[in-house]
Amino acid sequence: MGIDVDRIFGDLELGQRSRLVVAISGGSDSLALLVLLKQYLDRQASATRLLAVTVDHGLRPEAAKEALAVGDLCRSLEIEHRAVAWAGAKPQTGVIAAAREARYDLLADEASAVGADCILTGHTLDDQAETVAMRAQRGQGGGLAGMARATLFDGRVWIVRPLLGMRRQALREELIARELAWIEDPTNLNPAYERVRVRADLATSGETDRLAAQAASAGRARQALAEQAATLLDACASMPSPGLFRLDARLLEEKGDDTVHALRVVLALVGGVARLPDAARTRALHEKLNHGLPRVSLSRAVVDRRKDAIWLRREKRGLPDPIRADASCVWDGRWHLMGDGQAHLQIAALGPRLAAELVAGDAMPSQGLVRDALSSEPALYGPNGLVGLLACRSAAEAGVHSTRIASPFARFLPDFDLPLAAAATRLLGTDAPPSPPWKHHNEPEA
Repeated sequence: MGIDVDRIFGDLELGQRSRLVVAISGGSDSLALLVLLKQYLDRQASATRLLAVTVDHGLRPEAAKEALAVGDLCRSLEIEHRAVAWAGAKPQTGVIAAAREARYDLLADEASAVGADCILTGHTLDDQAETVAMRAQRGQGGGLAGMARATLFDGRVWIVRPLLGMRRQALREELIARELAWIEDPTNLNPAYERVRVRADLATSGETDRLAAQAASAGRARQALAEQAATLLDACASMPSPGLFRLDARLLEEKGDDTVHALRVVLALVGGVARLPDAARTRALHEKLNHGLPRVSLSRAVVDRRKDAIWLRREKRGLPDPIRADASCVWDGRWHLMGDGQAHLQIAALGPRLAAELVAGDAMPSQGLVRDALSSEPALYGPNGLVGLLACRSAAEAGVHSTRIASPFARFLPDFDLPLAAAATRLLGTDAPPSPPWKHHNEPEA
């Protein structure tokens, strides 16, 4: 057959993994991925078992029948297959984005169930070009890097895209040569969808290869920026008190893109938001601080400019209502909570009064800053009142455990942002992200 599977999969650490999950819809891209990967594993890592997973989003009546057909095909290839469905009511707007989130949740659940830490998807060079074109139309500068080769999802599983360098037509020719038929999804021909319109435009303009090359270049630039910003975070950022972040004042003297990027990350961490604040607004905030403005707010973070440093804390408005501490959840985008079923306990922000009591008597110069930061931190309450801050031993002894979240990287972490995410976890004092599945990923380039 014409496609070199060693070139596609040779950079991946697959032989060390006992299980791999492949997302398969039955379309040409995912079917080609499945058969090419099986060919590679049969020769290079025969002990690694494949699980093919089909997600029925419940948006088309034909989807359930198609999932059965995919299952039959997988059985003919001696590959284990499961079909899972996106159950429940669907949103009236934003259904494509919601379906994407649901699909990755379902795939990750199946991966966790079989002990796999990688999900391989069939995204191609054509998909990459379409993604870049759509993001360019929306003015998403950082998004022009397109899809990463690997993205850590939900902190637990890598979404791997080994076909990003392959054209869809080449994959289809391979399937035809193998006498394998794929399923055509009618939504791929519906011009009501933005991607379908962009795909048609690219077929006319012939810009696919150029946009894909642009994405690769932008990805390298994004990783370089992440590495520079990570160096700044390690050198200039600290968290001397719970919820209170300190940046060296000398950061104001720096005006490069790496400084703005590092500040964007800290603002998102402090505020517990999933997206980095706009670069232009962050640069404007940096200028205001540099010109002596004592206090500004952005992305739910309050920024205090003092003579010796810049101090950041979560603003007091918009904090979550009290919740029961008997289940696992994410609190305010900043904490992952794990309760053990004790419904008599509650979690809520500490509040100004109790925060003032905790710092009373301390003669530290930054006492007011410490108090204000503590008031927005989560605390555990029992029938008799405060048990303690959630991060304290008393909360763990009561059966409620917690970890801080690097919010902008918690759901989707592209591998070109990995250096910055690692610096963010060092700042928070939490575990670093797991290593991506590429061989020699820690080795410097020659």
